[in-house]
Amino acid sequence: MKYVIAILASLALAHGAYASDDHAGKGEMKKVCHPKKDKEGKEVKDKAGKVVEECKEIKVRKKLEATEIPPAKDKK
Repeated sequence: MKYVIAILASLALAHGAYASDDHAGKGEMKKVCHPKKDKEGKEVKDKAGKVVEECKEIKVRKKLEATEIPPAKDKK
């Protein structure tokens, strides 16, 4: 019974190390900014009169090009 628990514990640790690896978040990131708006929908401005922007980083996903499907042959 001790051996079964030890094996399960080692598998859980190995899976946890793999899951926490730095695979997530890799790729091309892009910074996107939008003007900040209040409840009424008007743009918020700072003391200098510039429009305040809300920025966040998003992951850019690349579109894959597909090959064309040949037309179906008619069976007679």
